[in-house]
Amino acid sequence: MSKRDELITKYAADLKDKCGVNPDMDLLTKVTIGCGPSIYNADAATVSGSDDSELATVKNNFLIKKLGLKDSADLDKGIDAVMETYGKSNRNKYRAVVYYLLTKHFKKESVYK
Repeated sequence: MSKRDELITKYAADLKDKCGVNPDMDLLTKVTIGCGPSIYNADAATVSGSDDSELATVKNNFLIKKLGLKDSADLDKGIDAVMETYGKSNRNKYRAVVYYLLTKHFKKESVYK
């Protein structure tokens, strides 16, 4: 099993255990691959739900650039909803899981087809 496959398995477990979501493994794999090498870097692999600059980066680089969404208050509400789903008290929020949840939240799975 490759390192990426191990991480995808860990992300799927997080989705099931912490978010109560039964993941679409094909989509989760594509989102993880889309994160690129950041998933192998301990700092870049996670998202700080309480760091405004980090959340702005998620909004600009993922929601607007990757998913092609227009900047609006809905994006912030979506990020808040995903952080709530993942659990605000949960310190390690994996980037791939956050991106997966955002992709589902905004119904943009077609970006990864």
